[in-house]
This record gives sequence, structure tokens and C-alpha cells, in this order.
Amino acid sequence: MSRIGLVAIGRNEGERLKRCLRAVPAGCPVVYVDSGSTDGSVDFARGLGMAVELLPTEGGFTAARARNAGWRRLVETHPALDYVQFVDGDCELAPGWLARAESTLDAEPGLCAVFGRRRERFPGASIYNALCDDEWNVPIGLVNACGGDVLFRVTALRDANGYSDDLIAGEEPDLCLRLRQKGWTIRRIDAEMTLHDADIHKARQWWLRARRSGHAFAEHVARHGDKADPLWSRQRESIVIWGGTVPALVILLALVGLLFPSRAAGLGAILLALLYPLQVARIAFARWRGGASPRFALAYAFWIMAGKMAQFGGLVRFHRKRRSGRASSLIEYKGAS
Repeated sequence: MSRIGLVAIGRNEGERLKRCLRAVPAGCPVVYVDSGSTDGSVDFARGLGMAVELLPTEGGFTAARARNAGWRRLVETHPALDYVQFVDGDCELAPGWLARAESTLDAEPGLCAVFGRRRERFPGASIYNALCDDEWNVPIGLVNACGGDVLFRVTALRDANGYSDDLIAGEEPDLCLRLRQKGWTIRRIDAEMTLHDADIHKARQWWLRARRSGHAFAEHVARHGDKADPLWSRQRESIVIWGGTVPALVILLALVGLLFPSRAAGLGAILLALLYPLQVARIAFARWRGGASPRFALAYAFWIMAGKMAQFGGLVRFHRKRRSGRASSLIEYKGAS
């Protein structure tokens, strides 16, 4: 463990954070970075003998700022470290993960980061948890980006000067894009990495989470332009079409049909609106063909399409804040009523 240190970040994670910190292997240097918790998280971490970094309120709380504060303090106090494992406070490391990840980075000097399978702790507790579990199951092999739980090479973090502090979401694809432009690669391996507790049980929580992702897609493309991750550029285009353009046309045609009146406009509004159930059916059929149960495939397709509206709200929020020159604030979904 002398070559690996761990950075855990959290904000009012309660019992989730306790599971996270208790799962850290003995002998692993740890820095816990807290973003204004009021639930005793700081005292608990200190009670375990862990170093604690309190993130200043100036500049706003972001996961990017927390991770940067954590790894910089970690390598300052343990300069011999080769790797830093990042873990979110609602996640728990799987036994044996660090050794497996370390051997992967040792074998491939060109890798800047390696990550494995993040699973939901309670996927059956809600359809939203199940959707998160499916989201974490990304392809094995070389990939364009990682998530929040990942083992990073210290030299790569220094090469990119860490995460972008000002991003309220999407900081991992931003960092990975900048590292790939410098010649580094990222690998997802077939190994259990962490258990994640999304704890999403309400549609509003899922809606806010989707809004945050829409904000992230918009900011990533605005920041990187033609060099943006192609997947994120396509996602932004999909959000604009399905979350903004088509609904606007449906409303416009419906108003024209009612005010003037126009049967053609009314029929056009109906036909455009029918595109949504058709798209849900298409996506659900593809997921079912891929091995998903009919129930999950249908729920997945429905929430993917419904989420486009929420994501469009996040996109609009980003551009409104950008025009006004104001910094974006966190979009928090846990605990939302």
C-alpha cells in the first residue's frame, strides 16, 4: 500500500460515508475532503485517524475542487506515492480492487487511469437505482473517460494539473479529454471496484440528476468545441432535438391549430407528439434484444426520453448563467422531496 493513497470526498453522506471509510485497506494513506457536511462526517473521519481537508466555501462546492484538494494534500504529505484512488463518499471499495488496479497500471505505462465495475448496492430498491446500476456497466477495454471512482497515476494528474475546479458536473470526461490530448489512455477492466448507493426513490430526484447531466453536456461542448468528446457532442445534439426542438414545435403547432384554427397544424402537432412513444418503443425493443427484461427495457426507454426534457433544462440553465457571467451552483438530487 506504500505506492497508493486514497482520496474520499463527501457532503452529508451519513452512513454511506462510514461504509466508505471503513472499507479503506489498512496502511493506505487517506485524505477525506468534506464539502460543508453537518452530519458528523468530519468527526467520524477524524475518529478513524484519517487526515481531513475542509473545502472552503469560497468558490462553491464541487467534486472537482474536492478531488484536487485531496490529491494535492495527499502527495504533499506522501511524496513517494505513484497512484491515487479516488472514491466518492457514497461508495465502498471492493476487496482486492487496489491490487488489481495497481498491477494494470504497472503493466501499461501509457495508462493514466484504470477503473472497474461500479455497482449499485440496492438496485432492486427502485427503478432509478436499477438505471444507475445499468449506467455504470460501461464496456471493458480502452475508453474515453472514467467516472468518479478511479485509480489515477500521480504523474498524469500533475501533467493535466488535475480536475477543472469550476465544473459542477462532468469533471471526469473533461480531465480525461485533456489527458488523451496529451497521449494518455484510460482503461476499464473486468474487476469489481466499488458499491455505490444512489439512494434515489423519487421521480424528482431522477429529474434533478438528469438536469445536472444536461448542464454537464452543454458545458463540456461549449468549453472544448470541435475537440469535445464525440459522444458528449452527440448527446448534446440529442438533448436539443428531443428536449427542446420537438416539444417547441408540438406546442407551436397546437397553438396555431387552436387559435386560427387549422386542422393541418393540429394534425402536425399530434404526429410530432407520437414520435415520443415510437422512440420509447424503439429503444425498449433494442434493450430487450440486448438481454434486458421487458419491464426494465420499457422503464429504461421511458426515462431516457423523459430525461431529455430535464437535460434540456440543465442545458438552458448553463447558457443562461454563461451569458450573465455568473458561476453555476450545484444541482443536488439526494434528499430532494
